[in-house]
Amino acid sequence: MPKLFEPMLINGMTLSNRFVRSATWEGMATADGACTPKLTGLLVDLARGGVGLIITGHAYVRQDGQAGPWQLGIYKDELVPGLQAMTDAVHAGGGKVVMQLNHAGIFANPELTGQVPLAPSKVEGFTSLPPREMTTEDIHEVVQAFAQSARRAQKAGFDGVQIHSAHGYLFSQFLSPVFNHRTDEYGGPIENRARTLLEALRAVRETAGPQYPVLVKLNCQDFAENGLELEDSVQVGVMLAERGIDAIELSGGLPISRNLGAARVGINGEDKEAYFRNEARAFKEQVRAPLILVGGIRSYYLAERLVEEEMADYVSMSRPFIREPALINRWRSGDLRRATCVSDNKCFRPIRAGEGVYCVNETEEN
Repeated sequence: MPKLFEPMLINGMTLSNRFVRSATWEGMATADGACTPKLTGLLVDLARGGVGLIITGHAYVRQDGQAGPWQLGIYKDELVPGLQAMTDAVHAGGGKVVMQLNHAGIFANPELTGQVPLAPSKVEGFTSLPPREMTTEDIHEVVQAFAQSARRAQKAGFDGVQIHSAHGYLFSQFLSPVFNHRTDEYGGPIENRARTLLEALRAVRETAGPQYPVLVKLNCQDFAENGLELEDSVQVGVMLAERGIDAIELSGGLPISRNLGAARVGINGEDKEAYFRNEARAFKEQVRAPLILVGGIRSYYLAERLVEEEMADYVSMSRPFIREPALINRWRSGDLRRATCVSDNKCFRPIRAGEGVYCVNETEEN
């Protein structure tokens, strides 16, 4: 059996293969973050399409952490029944699903939240409304919000949770010198800048229990001036592994990273795929935790090499599944042509228009 299709285990969670659907903002929830049949249907299609592990789009853990409209929420108990219907349907479709927990920090949308955004430091120039610097009490409250959201996810039947600490959201902001100018125990050296994330991991673990899978999404680098560098990111990975993280999904980039962000365009050949592969090698050399690699992967043969050469333990994709939710079944059947995604990011347009995510090119072609 090819390594990519070997059954895998993450802290008791059995996966049918090494393919992961990386989180994306689907834009299919209600105005208050509730799950909808449309969103459930999208995830069920991925389960039936052969994806080993599905990670939901980022779900906000507090109302002041909402990043965009029609974003999934997990900030109150009333949302649990709708989420339970989602997990039941995904499981019936043969899939496993993990909820991604997030707080947008400085990039929370004040028009949606009605509040001044929170940030590690009062930095200006990134948003129209300057943020409020978080107090120690604010940090502790947000950490507990992640823990309580993990409890809700567990109650709703999710197979695990993923803490979002990438792409310039709140925990990523704490890690990044771009946003974190603090001089207390949460700023300065990387051990301090990682403190909030590590406290969240501990709180989630204490709430959900040692046998519940807890993953993290982490920037390998910010690819921005004065941003998080690889050496510090690897140190964060080591600290996470020492504290029992079950898997790390490696990504990169900030909203200000321009063409070096997470969702790069023009991925038209293997040489442009897996654009965080060199950083993944550095992680595998020092970090003793399963590694999930995302970033422009489109080719089966490249995915196979990533695993065989031990650059990654799992292969994660997002945009290819928007166009081809059954891509993994296609590859499993022997049709190993590369994913048909053209990496132009047009799929973000319908989300912003309130239509939910879909492949614009496929619709135009049909």
